[in-house]
Amino acid sequence: MPVVRLAHETDFDGWRAAARDLRAQGVPPSQAIWTVDGAADLFASPTSAGGVAVCEGSASATPAAAPPAFTVPKPFVDLARQVIQHRSDERFDLLYRLLWRLKDEPDLLHILSDPEVARANGYAREVSRAAHKMKAFVRFRLVHDEEGEAYVAWFEPAHRVTESTAPFFVKRFANMRFSILTPDVCVHWDLKQLAATPGADPADAPREDALEDYWKTYYASIFNPARLKVAAMQKEMPKRYWRNLPEAALIPELIAQAESRTSDMVRSAPTEPSRRVVKAAVRASRDAPYDGQAPVTLDEIAAGVDHCRRCDLWKDATQGVPGEGPGRARLLFVGEQPGDQEDLAGHPFVGPAGQMFDRALAAAGVPRTETYVTNAVKHFKHELTGKRRLHKTPNPGEVTACRWWLDAERRIVRPRVVVCLGATAVLSVFGKAMPIGKARQQALQLPDQAQGVVTYHPSFLLRVPDAKAKQEAFDAFVEDLKFAWALAA
Repeated sequence: MPVVRLAHETDFDGWRAAARDLRAQGVPPSQAIWTVDGAADLFASPTSAGGVAVCEGSASATPAAAPPAFTVPKPFVDLARQVIQHRSDERFDLLYRLLWRLKDEPDLLHILSDPEVARANGYAREVSRAAHKMKAFVRFRLVHDEEGEAYVAWFEPAHRVTESTAPFFVKRFANMRFSILTPDVCVHWDLKQLAATPGADPADAPREDALEDYWKTYYASIFNPARLKVAAMQKEMPKRYWRNLPEAALIPELIAQAESRTSDMVRSAPTEPSRRVVKAAVRASRDAPYDGQAPVTLDEIAAGVDHCRRCDLWKDATQGVPGEGPGRARLLFVGEQPGDQEDLAGHPFVGPAGQMFDRALAAAGVPRTETYVTNAVKHFKHELTGKRRLHKTPNPGEVTACRWWLDAERRIVRPRVVVCLGATAVLSVFGKAMPIGKARQQALQLPDQAQGVVTYHPSFLLRVPDAKAKQEAFDAFVEDLKFAWALAA
């Protein structure tokens, strides 16, 4: 019974070489034992009565004849790289069982209902989530050593993703010396080379620094009590990470105060833009399309949209609804037009479609606060049926008239990726119709050097009648959001 002794917990190269040898020798999964470093003694020894062979990393102790040609699809190699970072003790054996079956079942990975394929894919998703959480929740603290300033962070990842995620931090903080300490392994960037050392103890974690007060102030200022959903927040920011997040100390109090702060916001009068901004916006909004002086701030756009007379939709709408988000955002979402609730509230994506949108963003790991969300048309187009205002799709002339405002938003926000939510958004951004289904999961070059991504509008998901089809459409929508977020990174 061969025992494969790997060099470390994420020794993918060692596992692949040993698995290739065992498969070539015809060793079935039930006869192979996988372990790390010196743990093989728990199972057997090379001199035991059973005649156990020990494989050190990639080589078998017993030389084998040249193995017959046997290749595996690249998706399996990519899957294995992910799964090996999982903390499950069965990961090596699970991957070898899949490898064993692939020779006779070349399409195995496409059978998503297969229990072993499903388990491996589940492990890979959990590893991917752990990497995303590491990117989101690592908090550096300033320290000083003999070389000057450096930044150190302590993090406890759910899975062994530190080394695979470290290049993200090098790319993001290339001109900053840093170390990320974890119980598994520590990574260090010295401005030239990325190095790894053994895992650290929590006692090695750096103490608070002066930057934390600024970070807490910033977090408290962007905390929006009106959008608070505790369950969704804790799903996106699990409590297991809170002890390493400076802002986590504020969360209980912010949650407790959310209801009263929301009431205060509702009771307070809306903030009026300056008289100069309003006058400039009114002049621009009444000019013929593309002839007015272009706005240079989001405040000017907000004021101008409310006074826009470029088409007749303003006559039946409560107010214009501009986009919302940071003044610089990597990702910009374009919907169709405000709905009934958006028209009343003056904010985009707050109705049923907005709630579906928020749910999908959370599932995709995309923080809405870091994106800019707007619509192709800024006024609510509808028809009255009794007391109900029923949505009507804007026509090409209305889309063209309102494109002036969207172009202004894009110039100011300067996104890397523009996501078109539905056919009207596609028409506004690309100037032509495009089949949503065929255009998904593609990066389409735009004239301003941004990348365009096409996907469904969240309201489409609400209209799917069948529960299974609705879930499939939601999953596809989430995958598109993940694709766009990765493209914007």
